[in-house]
Amino acid sequence: MFAPKTGSFYLEPKIGAMKKLRTSIHAEEQLFLRQLFIAQRQALGLSQRALAERLGVIYSLIGKIETGDRRLDIIEFIEYCQALELQPSKVLQKIQQQFFQINEKSD
Repeated sequence: MFAPKTGSFYLEPKIGAMKKLRTSIHAEEQLFLRQLFIAQRQALGLSQRALAERLGVIYSLIGKIETGDRRLDIIEFIEYCQALELQPSKVLQKIQQQFFQINEKSD
């Protein structure tokens, strides 16, 4: 497709092609992860402030993560899991088993 303003051509994305790539903060997967994080923090007897201190961040960030106002990138996810004494790979496995069917092919 041609873009007259820039004078260049571009590929038009298929409608819905990236639909599932970024889920809503209200999606079951997001809620599951937030609940897991909250339960683990509470099981460790940590307040949001105490967890923030472990991570070296301001405590309001923990509240935003737990309410879904703030998402974690992959590096932050790993650090967050470690601060909660969780293995990131096991958390991902739980999410995968709960919400995604992955067809594993042998090499």
